Amino acid sequence: MMPLRRLRWWIIALVCMGTMLNYLARNSLGVLAPTLTKDLGFTTQQYSYVVASFQLAYTVMQPICGAIIDSLGLKVAFALFAVAWSLANMAHGLAGGWLSLAFFRGLLGVSESAAIPAGVKAVSEWFPAKDRSVAVGYFNAGTSLGALIAPPLVIWLSLTYGWRAAFVVTGGLGLVWAAAWFVLYDSPARHRALSDDQKALAPVPPTAAAEPPVPIPMLLRQRNFWALAIARFLSEPAWQTFSFWIPLYLARERGMDLKSIAAFAWLPFLASDAGGILGGYLSPFLMKRFNMGLLTSRASGVALGGLMMIGPGCVGLVAGPVAAIALFCIGGFAHQMLSVMINTLTTDVFPQAAVARANGLVGMVGWTGGLSFTLLVGALVGTVGFGPLFGLLAVFDIVAAIVLFALMRPIRSDAQRAALA
Repeated sequence: MMPLRRLRWWIIALVCMGTMLNYLARNSLGVLAPTLTKDLGFTTQQYSYVVASFQLAYTVMQPICGAIIDSLGLKVAFALFAVAWSLANMAHGLAGGWLSLAFFRGLLGVSESAAIPAGVKAVSEWFPAKDRSVAVGYFNAGTSLGALIAPPLVIWLSLTYGWRAAFVVTGGLGLVWAAAWFVLYDSPARHRALSDDQKALAPVPPTAAAEPPVPIPMLLRQRNFWALAIARFLSEPAWQTFSFWIPLYLARERGMDLKSIAAFAWLPFLASDAGGILGGYLSPFLMKRFNMGLLTSRASGVALGGLMMIGPGCVGLVAGPVAAIALFCIGGFAHQMLSVMINTLTTDVFPQAAVARANGLVGMVGWTGGLSFTLLVGALVGTVGFGPLFGLLAVFDIVAAIVLFALMRPIRSDAQRAALA
């Protein structure tokens, strides 16, 4: 195979595409929520249980998927998980009520939880520390690209062919990507299209003697782990609320029909793309312009994103749906900015051989927060409405930034400094 220029960025594009299809599949439920609650006859609280079944499975499986990726290798493991989540999403079309939908949703959560640990693992294998936030920003854009595409595509499929077909199509796309990934991906040490000069840019892969597997109890004893885990616990509810509840909110509290939701509900996720990509460049900018340390620059991005989350926290105070969507756009931009920073920090503070399982553990704590907030929304939204609950999201993200600054240990070793040169 002939060497391919800028191969590592093509790898990130491939990861981004897989992440996009992963999020397209998961966001199909939120887009179809107004239709499903009507056609299958279940309540808002029962819908929260369907969402929670995905979140519970996703929460539990993240560290397990991370460990499998670290053990089997990224090429094989990511392809297998993509096949699994595609089939699980297609099975949603067989649902006959909220219980069967919750079962299929749980299967989807089991398999989809591999996506972010796999993407972070790819970044750690292909990019030096100084470029990782940019790389994470681009692959993380797949999360909001999938959410962006979901409203118009899924609603068009639903109106044209029925909601069952929408699940089958969005799941089937993942099977195509899984085959492409298995054929095209390999590690830097083995990739036939990687030139010698580009190979020098990739981090040196650890050897078994130099870097043995890091046991999970050792990860749990590190202060940096808890800095990231608590920050994810507090910040994750925002993105999951945006993904699973915005269409239902626009239908119930803003009086929008399905076509109007398809026309406008994608805008916050377009803003999310911008936040994820521009957020990736923020850390290098802060290090260069203000001479910040690596971890301080990442934490500063989290702080800026947390402050911007005050915007969607005020959704309950505005009168019209246009203003509400505009505030959701600010929130999407803000959340993906801070999400990029937190995911990149995983590659900064953990050894390469443990990156996927560490990210999975951090994600498990984060999704515990998202799951808890979903159940809170399901229990309280009928009484207090969405407004106060959106306000809580802003408070959570600001506290997340404070925790990160308080607990994160700075980089001090010469080896770590040399990696940034």
